[in-house]
Parts: sequence; C-alpha cells; structure tokens
Amino acid sequence: MLASVAQLLAQFLDPGQGPPEEGGFRVSPTLFIVVLGLGFLVGTIGHVVKSRTLVAIGVLMIFLATVFVPIALHATR
Repeated sequence: MLASVAQLLAQFLDPGQGPPEEGGFRVSPTLFIVVLGLGFLVGTIGHVVKSRTLVAIGVLMIFLATVFVPIALHATR
C-alpha cells in the first residue's frame, strides 16, 4: 500500500503530468494575502478579548480572501 501511495504522489508531483503552467495571472494576489492576514489578526484579537463578533468577522474575512473573492473575480472576467 505504501508503494502505491508513493507512485500516486510521484505522478502528482511530476511536472509533465498536469496542465501547462503559463503564469498569466490577471489579478495580483496581494489583496488576497492582505485580507487573509487581516482576517487572522481580527480573529485572534476576537479570541483574546472573547468577542464572538470579532471572531466571526475574522473567519468571514478569511473565507472571503480564500473562496468568495477569487471565484467572483474569475466569474466576472
């Protein structure tokens, strides 16, 4: 079983096996990284001061940065 997992991992990591890496990104990832970092910061502050609202806002910001905003940008372009 370990050998089959190793073979699957080797196939996954082989650069010739996947789609071409063109790197033509149209949107800078800086916005996503900043919102993600701020979300972690807000969530951490919410945990320290025991504010469920701040924790929820932090989680929402992380969700927006990693899921919603990239999907929205991809759908509108």
